[in-house]
Amino acid sequence: MSIAHWPEAERPREKLLRQGAATLNDSELLAIFLRTGVKGINAVELARSLLQEFGSLTGLLGASLEQFKAKPGLGEAKYAQLMACMELARRALSEPMRLGDALSSPRQVRDYLRLSIGRRDIETFVVIFLSAQNRLIEVEEVFKGTLTETRVYPREVLRRALQHNAAALIVAHNHPSGVSEPSNADRILTDTLKRALELVDIRLLDHFVVTGGHAESFAERGWL
Repeated sequence: MSIAHWPEAERPREKLLRQGAATLNDSELLAIFLRTGVKGINAVELARSLLQEFGSLTGLLGASLEQFKAKPGLGEAKYAQLMACMELARRALSEPMRLGDALSSPRQVRDYLRLSIGRRDIETFVVIFLSAQNRLIEVEEVFKGTLTETRVYPREVLRRALQHNAAALIVAHNHPSGVSEPSNADRILTDTLKRALELVDIRLLDHFVVTGGHAESFAERGWL
């Protein structure tokens, strides 16, 4: 049945306007974004099928253009809109770090990293450069690797930190496997980075291992 024939209180857009976005489930929110369904399927049903096929909302957001376009009712225009929404969300999540103390908003840091690199299918190493007041200076994807590893050069991290006149860093990398448990190699790299940065009086505040659903903190484990 077309959504237009639903009781007004059950229609996603009207429900959002009356009760707020937080009251909608993932399918309803996605249906508002999609706006229309396809032949024989309304927008909510299409949204529900997409979430099932991609495994989750995070899986859908991490889809490539080719994967996205392969689904009925989706194309380049909707993909561009979706990527724009994601970038707006990333920028919104980075604002607390840019305007205030990054350490005072650990949830925003985690959410930002999960959204940025959590669903990448190759390992990506990110550095968050911070001022002496722990305010965000810049975020850079410094290294990219393969499905299972990325080669990180502490010398390059140090060089970029000095270029940004950073007083502290938070580093992070994703695990495409979906397992957020840090490896022994991750711990060795963290120790090497920390020692190298200490030589020029730059603090390494944390190292996150990130997946689509979680960001594991070295600092919280007492490893820094």
